[in-house]
Amino acid sequence: MKSALRTGVAAAVVVAALAVIAPSASATSAKNEQAVNALCRGRSAAADAAADQAMAARTPANPTRIKAAAYNQARSILAKAGSDTAAKSHPVHGTGDVPVGYGTSLLACSRDEFRAKDKNAPIKRSGMTPYHYVAIHDAARTMGIDRW
Repeated sequence: MKSALRTGVAAAVVVAALAVIAPSASATSAKNEQAVNALCRGRSAAADAAADQAMAARTPANPTRIKAAAYNQARSILAKAGSDTAAKSHPVHGTGDVPVGYGTSLLACSRDEFRAKDKNAPIKRSGMTPYHYVAIHDAARTMGIDRW
């Protein structure tokens, strides 16, 4: 009798624990939202500003548009360094600026081309010769692009 009572009580405790640990999906998402809101409310404006500044220092954002002159200058830098892609690309004219995708695409294609050309080079930096590495980064700096 005692063992049956203990088993029944143990089963009831397990069921109650599962109900607390694994509530329904809607209750779970509501509790998660409440927890996130509580965490967000607990942060001060100074902490938010410091976190934003730290994030900006770590992951600089690309501009949304770049000046046509900057794109053409970067294209020239890459073409002089030996990028066939840059040499074949058409210079921008007739407009003041272009989408940043033009610049990131030019950088990425030139980077891949330089890496393919330099795969047997004895001294490499990021998979290419130091000369190509400097040219890529000079072109990126000219356009104001940090990530490509």
